[in-house]
Amino acid sequence: MELLLQQLFNGLTIGSVYSLVALGLTLVYGILHIPNFAHGALYMVGGYITLMMMTNAGLHYVLAIVVSIIVVGLLSVLMERLVFHPLRDSPPIQDKVAAIGILLFLEALAQLLWGADYRQMPTPFGEVVNVFGLTLTLQRIIIVAAAIAVMIFLYWFLKKTFIGSTIIAMAQNREGAALVGINTNKVAILTFFIAGALAAIGASLTSPINLVFPGMGHLVILKAFVIIIIGGMGSIPGAILGGYILGFTESIGATYISSDYKDIIAFVLLIIILSAKPQGIFSKGGA
Repeated sequence: MELLLQQLFNGLTIGSVYSLVALGLTLVYGILHIPNFAHGALYMVGGYITLMMMTNAGLHYVLAIVVSIIVVGLLSVLMERLVFHPLRDSPPIQDKVAAIGILLFLEALAQLLWGADYRQMPTPFGEVVNVFGLTLTLQRIIIVAAAIAVMIFLYWFLKKTFIGSTIIAMAQNREGAALVGINTNKVAILTFFIAGALAAIGASLTSPINLVFPGMGHLVILKAFVIIIIGGMGSIPGAILGGYILGFTESIGATYISSDYKDIIAFVLLIIILSAKPQGIFSKGGA
């Protein structure tokens, strides 16, 4: 029983990070209607910025995360303004090729600047605590608490504020939003900033228990795509629920089946769920 509870908490930890990354991807998909493959590179840059701020600038972990949020958010906005916005009227394939190009460029740049070595991010929250008989690290508890707090705040922002409502309106119908006077350019800029910030938060939270390296965004972004397909393309609740479903499934599967197949579980789960619900758990616009 104790092993099961331990793995359920590990699933909660993994799922929290997956949900954060998938949320950013979902928001961008709602605006652009294209899968942004470069989102994984933003996740990677977020991990490196936090690491560099701590090791080179001497900032505290929390302050380093704040810097990472700002830098990656602005990088995401720059990506939208310089690449995706000029291609808004082009055939869809050009957006996809551009996103892959950004991904490769940022990974090559990271390798040039910081090398290809795997790096460990230090954390001031590395102590081990016992909660209800479970042995947990404080960092894992912070990952869960911080991720849930961010998701609650984001959901409140989208549902209860005027600016959030414009994002939802534009995600549902860009042309209709423009017709009623919503400035689609400003909404796109804000959405990309939020998406970049979510990627930075996810990477910064999970890097102390994993490693930082140029290709760290590859598997995460693949799983994020699985999550938003499972949850329903463009659905915010679907992205959150899909992230936790995948996190729990991976953690339990790795324990009771085999850790060798942990990364395959996501795609098996995708096939099973889409066989039952081809449109995903939530339809598009389920925000």
